[in-house]
Amino acid sequence: MTDGHDIAPDSTAARVALWRALHVQSDSLPHVLEDEIGLKLLSPDENWRSRGDMDPQFTRPFRASIVARARFIEDLVVEQAGRGVGQYVILGAGLDSFAQRRPEIASHLKVFEIDQPGPQAWKRQRLIELGFGVPDWLRFVPVDFEAGGSWREGLMSAGFDESQPAIVVSTGVSMYLSKEANSATLREVAALARGSTLAMTFLLPLELADPEVRPGLEMAEKGARASGTPFVSFFTPAEIREMACEAGFEEARHVSAADLTQRYFAGRTDGLRPPNNAEELLVATTSS
Repeated sequence: MTDGHDIAPDSTAARVALWRALHVQSDSLPHVLEDEIGLKLLSPDENWRSRGDMDPQFTRPFRASIVARARFIEDLVVEQAGRGVGQYVILGAGLDSFAQRRPEIASHLKVFEIDQPGPQAWKRQRLIELGFGVPDWLRFVPVDFEAGGSWREGLMSAGFDESQPAIVVSTGVSMYLSKEANSATLREVAALARGSTLAMTFLLPLELADPEVRPGLEMAEKGARASGTPFVSFFTPAEIREMACEAGFEEARHVSAADLTQRYFAGRTDGLRPPNNAEELLVATTSS
């Protein structure tokens, strides 16, 4: 059992994990990502698929976006590991399951999961209860951002080597941070060792999104505001690339939903694909 200091993941992290499982259970083969670890961790009641936010048809484009970004980042981590990068940092890790699903890669890295202390303690306990355990190469880094905690300081105390390159990822986080906070994160990652890479998602202005998903995005925005975690930052691809270059990255590229569709959804007959101009990716690299 978890103790009183262990707080279950917030609703957004839980929803993302369940959508990843829903992709496996509701969408036709081939699956873009096979991930039901979060479902096991959460252990919802047997009727979880009948929740309004799990409706298989309504959530299809969002589900596609979630698994596409996860698969892209996973492929990027595998590629960087193949080039000798040995450190993987996940900002706002939530219910990320790379360490559990891909131990053949992860065990050759130091994987640092950064998150709020309560949900992270809950996740650690659940991993132990389910028999996954917490191997030495998986480092949990609790950082209380609301109290002004520094993720860089947390990394150092967890054994991160500043002299060596790293791949740093941040998904589903930038929209909750101010432009200034996003710029600060970009500067901190850009200051890492040469050969480091950042992959982060960003949300485009809602009016630019595909018409069929705009109502769902607007509903998500209203829900986030009502729960006290409003969306505060939206960026066009040109804006986020410019911010990355100003922060000190040598190269910054935009990975669009169309890019992800071509890479992971080509040839599908069920029409599953991530929506255009919703949540997309920035990949930025320090000088090599």
